[in-house]
Amino acid sequence: MDFDLLTRLNDLRSTRSAAIVATDMGEGTQQLFVKGSVPDDEPLKDDLAARFLSGKSGMVGAVFLAVYVPPPRLVIIGAVHISQHMIAPAQAAGFDVSVIDPRTAFANEERFPNVALHASWPEEVLKDEPLDAYTALAALTHDPKIDDGALQAALEAQCFYVGALGSRKSHAKRLERLRAEGLSDEALAQIDAPIGLDIGAASPAEIAVSVLGSVIAKLRGKA
Repeated sequence: MDFDLLTRLNDLRSTRSAAIVATDMGEGTQQLFVKGSVPDDEPLKDDLAARFLSGKSGMVGAVFLAVYVPPPRLVIIGAVHISQHMIAPAQAAGFDVSVIDPRTAFANEERFPNVALHASWPEEVLKDEPLDAYTALAALTHDPKIDDGALQAALEAQCFYVGALGSRKSHAKRLERLRAEGLSDEALAQIDAPIGLDIGAASPAEIAVSVLGSVIAKLRGKA
């Protein structure tokens, strides 16, 4: 790999951007593709799209596609019971998980011992740890003062998954508030609400499974 291409690749990886290096094994030439910037007339466009979704490198004809995608993140807003049940399976599935909740009665290490925990307002945390296209955000507090700002930030950052806990009635009121903040109907349509797969989940553990299922489905392009 030549130095200029390596420098560009490292710059992309440092900003959690996805890229693929295509190497023609016969000619030895290389080309760098960035997710979201592949030309429409690129012969490998469909193969590149599939590799960006799978995150797996491999051969396509005589071309080797080396895939560089950032590890997916799951940001949970709300140190609630559902969150407790989501952490272990999400980490086992390869997600970097963090929990944000300014309510110290909920957000404490006794309840959340094995996860990055932030007992602060989401706006404060996300200034230092900005969201991106390889981040999923699940808002679970039921408190507009905590959830709404995080949801707005997630939509503006084009997170691959944005979900919010609440009934359809609660979500309708949520949409009114977010519209008043200037978000378009197109952006608001990206919110998964009521959150999670419709599997009849009732307990916090079951809801956690349904939410993680929705996150993975969206990550892998199956939603």
